Amino acid sequence: MAPGRCAGTSTSPAARQSRQHLSMGAGHAHGAASGTAAARHRSRLVTALILTTTFMAVEVVGGIWTGSLALLADAAHMLTDAGGLALALIAIRFSERPATPQRTYGYVRMEVLAALTNAVVLLLVTIYILYEAYQRFLDPPPVIGGPMLAVAAVGLAVNLASLRLLAGGASESLNVKGAYFEVLGDMLGSFGVIAAAGFVVLTGWTLADPIIGAGIGLFIVPRTWMLLRQAVHILMEGAPPEIDMALLERRLREIAGVIAVHDLHVWTITSGIDAMSCHLVVADMAQARAALVGARAAMQMEFGIDHTTIQVEDTALREAERETRL
Repeated sequence: MAPGRCAGTSTSPAARQSRQHLSMGAGHAHGAASGTAAARHRSRLVTALILTTTFMAVEVVGGIWTGSLALLADAAHMLTDAGGLALALIAIRFSERPATPQRTYGYVRMEVLAALTNAVVLLLVTIYILYEAYQRFLDPPPVIGGPMLAVAAVGLAVNLASLRLLAGGASESLNVKGAYFEVLGDMLGSFGVIAAAGFVVLTGWTLADPIIGAGIGLFIVPRTWMLLRQAVHILMEGAPPEIDMALLERRLREIAGVIAVHDLHVWTITSGIDAMSCHLVVADMAQARAALVGARAAMQMEFGIDHTTIQVEDTALREAERETRL
């Protein structure tokens, strides 16, 4: 495992291009931004979208026919699944568009925006489900248990198939992870609907349906909140959680000739593509090239960061910068 990273984290795309500028001691290494982690799972996302959309329609019809809130709640989650999968595919399409002078990173962050939208929509749908459950507690409607059970069983099979499709990409892409969590919630929701249908069929207790429906809504909230926080963290350009910033700074200070590090920033552009910028202060500008090469190698090999922008300066330039800021 590379120092500073947790096991199982993915690095940036393998293709790399680099250039060095030593007039001011500045160096740049740019990882290829084309081909996001989600793009590698496009066909699986398309298949999961077809499965999800088809069965969502079946659940809506089944929920209206049987009067089951649990089925309609599961259909609502299916709707957000379909929306999330569609947003992921749209984000992949945008991320393949080339960079422009106005958008120098291209459109790769569309993936993060799609994940943020997905999380917000799911939270809003959950609020509606809880409201509807409250209304049904006050005035329980009739529920037809047999067809409800049959639809839930088919839904379970569809969710299991979708989970299998998305499992491989969930650890690589924020959007695929969001879709995976939603399908996981739907799978457990299908178990809940089956349980509610069993209560209705065996005991006639129709309140089991809104209870399970509310439970389905509440179950997905923590995972959705986590996805929302992760997307916002990236948009706020926070440091990737798998990178130990103290260790990274210490590693830069250990490079021969480096006497100080400042203006250090590490952020995520999109899933699988992290970036770093900093200023390295050296005792002698004759050491600038060696310090730059050493820093870039450490970032790539030990922290998996291919996109680096490093300025190398001596103490005189550092003091001049301080005076300018004052």
